[in-house]
Amino acid sequence: MKAWEATVRKTQAVARKRANTIFGTYGPSHVEEEIIDQVDPEEDNEDHPSGEVYHSERFLPNGDYYSGYWVDSFPHGHGKYWWTDGCMYVGDWFRGKKMGKGTFSWPSGARYEGNFKSGYMDGEGTYTGPNGDSFRGSWVMNLKHGHGLKEYSNGDVYDGEWSRGLQQGHGKYTWKKGNCYVGEWKNGGICGQGKMYWTNGNVYEGNWEDGMPKGNGTLKWADGSFYVGNWSKDQNEQNGTFYPSASLLESGNLDWDPQLVYNSDLMECSICPNEKVSILPSQKKLAVWRSSKVTENNVRPRRMSVDGRIDAAPVDREFGRMRLSDCAGTPPRMSYIDDAMDGYIRGSPIRLPKAAKRQGETISKGHKNYELMLNLQLGIRHAVGKAGPVPSLDLKTSAFDPKEKYWTRFPPEGSKSTPPHSSSEFRWKDYCPKVFRALRMLFKVDAADYMLSICGNDALRELCSPGKSGSFFYLTNDDRYMIKTMKKAEVKVLLRMLHAYFNHVRAFENTLVTKYFGLHCVKLTGPAQKKVRFVIMGNLFCTNYTIHRRFDLKGSTFGRMTDKPESEIDATTTLKDLDLNFIFRLQKTWFQEFRRQVDRDCEILEQERVMDYSLLVGLHFREASSAGDQTPPCCRTPTDNEGFEDGSVPRLSQADRDQLLLDPTGLAGRSLGVNMPARVERTERKNDLDFQLVGEPTGEFYDVILFFGIIDILQDYDITKKLEHAYKSIQCDPNSISAVDPKAYSRRFRDYIFKVFTEDT
Repeated sequence: MKAWEATVRKTQAVARKRANTIFGTYGPSHVEEEIIDQVDPEEDNEDHPSGEVYHSERFLPNGDYYSGYWVDSFPHGHGKYWWTDGCMYVGDWFRGKKMGKGTFSWPSGARYEGNFKSGYMDGEGTYTGPNGDSFRGSWVMNLKHGHGLKEYSNGDVYDGEWSRGLQQGHGKYTWKKGNCYVGEWKNGGICGQGKMYWTNGNVYEGNWEDGMPKGNGTLKWADGSFYVGNWSKDQNEQNGTFYPSASLLESGNLDWDPQLVYNSDLMECSICPNEKVSILPSQKKLAVWRSSKVTENNVRPRRMSVDGRIDAAPVDREFGRMRLSDCAGTPPRMSYIDDAMDGYIRGSPIRLPKAAKRQGETISKGHKNYELMLNLQLGIRHAVGKAGPVPSLDLKTSAFDPKEKYWTRFPPEGSKSTPPHSSSEFRWKDYCPKVFRALRMLFKVDAADYMLSICGNDALRELCSPGKSGSFFYLTNDDRYMIKTMKKAEVKVLLRMLHAYFNHVRAFENTLVTKYFGLHCVKLTGPAQKKVRFVIMGNLFCTNYTIHRRFDLKGSTFGRMTDKPESEIDATTTLKDLDLNFIFRLQKTWFQEFRRQVDRDCEILEQERVMDYSLLVGLHFREASSAGDQTPPCCRTPTDNEGFEDGSVPRLSQADRDQLLLDPTGLAGRSLGVNMPARVERTERKNDLDFQLVGEPTGEFYDVILFFGIIDILQDYDITKKLEHAYKSIQCDPNSISAVDPKAYSRRFRDYIFKVFTEDT
């Protein structure tokens, strides 16, 4: 430790000596001479040709210190890096990234020893916390994931499965006093079927929820007595039968209260919380010297933009991290390598589309659909806010009957169940209300928040143009929900598949299919008697990150290219299959789950005879975060008062955006398709005229946050689509068009998606 402190003092002295202020250079000159004589980065780089691996000891301008092997100004091979805050890494490197075996230590005394990948703790490894806790097992991207043994400082031990940093699956937890639980876990807590063994010989076997017995279970005593029944901490929900042992029968003691288990036996069986790491190895940046010669030799040629078009002007430098000196002939500079990124060939700073204002036109008074919006809000408030039975996930078959719909009349003067309003009279229809109420509960949507988003004082926003189907789209002001008008045929398809859809999303929490929250109809009064049917869905791109690119992917080529010129493409433009110039690379565990889930989702869509669905993908380029890009208005508690260019929406500060990007707790809470860290590799098509569906990889990588989901799942393969298939088959290859049989569509969709999404190796 003393050697470390001495090194820090020396390197910090050099950093101070090199720093310039309005008073000029300052600091004791003899210190500089003592250190600088040990390494001259300018000469060091010039003595070694590009690609040569060599050993070097470097005192960096910001006070960091590195000793080990280098190649082209990157740590490469075995080396030791000390940060001025006291963190240290000793182990293997690959072009500036911690990769392979290594040890990372914190000034708090915490320590990780094991495998690293792309700067993350990834693979088998052991972490010892500052309080004495230790974990030995499998890691994925800084999170405990797989099998692992956790020994807590208080003497408790957990041995079992982990998922995204929390206990999940089957596991055994042993308390210091000897009590033991063996069974299922979920989200870091006891949940599911399991057994609890007490040191006094008592055993409970049955169902658990939130760490407590809940549902059917049996408690057995060491003397042979047992209690069988329904368990709940709420005494009103408890019921069961007590079977005393022979000794109790003789003594006449036949009474027992199950509440004793909650009030006594479980009091000393609380689970220790999981520790939070203050700063992760992947968050530590490396300060690296770059010489003017290296800059000259690494000038990149003219390159293609994100969507494959050649840049006519220099790349916008503000979107890239400083990696090389800005021009030749300047002294060496210090640049930063973000260790959360990978150690492969990196692309030059990306040229992103021009910033776009918030999507849609606010529906204010005077808008042609203003009255329709008021009707919709009145209906939602009535449907969601009215008193009813407690929502349940166990629904009767009758709840899914398409005939299960209710009309409500809304006169302007009001009625017993409806409030007075300033709109014209209309009628409101709810389709299968019990089912959609259960779906909202399943998707963890709070009823009050739901009504506030849709029916609050803020108006809805209408997207500028209807979709290809002719439907109109509306967004809530907080971007959480999207409202889509529907054709009668689409309503029939949704009602037909509603039961299967409900069972599917209930069985698979990582499903990628669209989340539906309500299905309604407004019937306007007057001669036209117009009916407007609409469905309320979750907005996939409700996020604090700016979506820089969005793609709608089907796996077909006919008409699957955006006809907009590059100058008109902005962050809200939805590109198509033939515009895609990336391969999406997911971490191994996520990719395996992605494959499984796409197969499951496509199977149910195929069974329900629907087609023409697509995978909507949104990309946030992490390199752009350093430029202070703006964020959509989906955060409820913005941290500053700045807004978008139009001044209408608050945004997060840079520090908070960085925290959102790197916070390990946020990573643990991610689900498939939402806020997923990944890499994309740029591709190039050999010839634009041969409609190559997937381009050739270029080896140019970008680090991104991904959002994706399967949308437009209500297109039945009806007679219209069959005629469309027959007509277009005459003009082009039948396999290139969207309208094909659901079985063929599912197969083609999966084949394509598994080509553009691959495992990150």
